[in-house]
Amino acid sequence: MNKDKMNGYVDTVKGKAKEHWGKLTDDRSTETEGKVDQVKGKLQEGVGKIKDKLSR
Repeated sequence: MNKDKMNGYVDTVKGKAKEHWGKLTDDRSTETEGKVDQVKGKLQEGVGKIKDKLSR
């Protein structure tokens, strides 16, 4: 697992936690930030997967 995949996974998990916290506190901006973090994490994971395939 390369650095990009790991950072993407961390961002995805962080985004899910932030989204749930926003729902619990009824804070739409935090909830939206969480969703954005999740998308950013998924994109970074995809970049990491592509780099893995290219390095093989």
